[in-house]
Amino acid sequence: MTMNAKKLYEQLDTDFELDKCSDEFEMDYNEYMCDNFKERKMGVLVDNTETINQVHTAVFPSDKVLKEVLASGKENVLLFTHHPINWDIRNAPNVFSNINTELLRRVKERKISIYTLHVPLDKNGEYSTSTNYAKAIGVSNENEFCEYHGVFVGVIGKAECKTVEELAERVKSAVGHDVKLYNYGSSELQDVAVVAGGGNDQIVVDQIPDSVNTLVTGISRLNDYSKRTHENEKERKINLIGATHYSTEKFACIKLCEYFNKIGLDCSFIEDDPVMEDM
Repeated sequence: MTMNAKKLYEQLDTDFELDKCSDEFEMDYNEYMCDNFKERKMGVLVDNTETINQVHTAVFPSDKVLKEVLASGKENVLLFTHHPINWDIRNAPNVFSNINTELLRRVKERKISIYTLHVPLDKNGEYSTSTNYAKAIGVSNENEFCEYHGVFVGVIGKAECKTVEELAERVKSAVGHDVKLYNYGSSELQDVAVVAGGGNDQIVVDQIPDSVNTLVTGISRLNDYSKRTHENEKERKINLIGATHYSTEKFACIKLCEYFNKIGLDCSFIEDDPVMEDM
């Protein structure tokens, strides 16, 4: 099936309620990027085609992802990403980096557009990052918490297992690689808080209710930025499980393939590489 690109963008804007969301990014803009995105920081990032024949989803617009889309040889393609920029904690303090400009030029030549939703995809819902991460690791979605840009992006529920060590193994199995467990509280699980991506932040921990003794997130590395948060978690006896930025947010992008299939577009998720130093 083929869809008019602008109609698809409008449908995405409506279905993911962009009018109820706000966002911000520190990034460089260039001639390839839409003026509308420069104002809203969400939606159509680059608009290079009038029709869409196929969709790919990805967490970041990394060189690896863009090269894979280009290597397919196809035109009139939409790349849907969760972030408009790339993440690598190893480059701290400049952990975010802009999309490769040369690849943006090639993307334009090949009639490939990019549509990006950060906060609207983090916002709790059927396709959201934390909701789908919680489902993947066997944690129920009983309450939402963690207000961010005016919407809730975290969930609280019960784990299917009994101990934090067992939960760490469940997370490891779901993401497909080693995870990091910081034993700051009781081994016996109480309520579990789930925030995909960069959830180990004081803004998040301050909103965790006392019923929770374990936070499951993506970035958990103990460094100068997170030292205070780790100390606070120790004081409150909140265990911490980290599984990288990419690996905890990919479940939403995988789930999005169902969204595009439902509206008649072929869609596939493009795998990327987790940054293990996130943990």
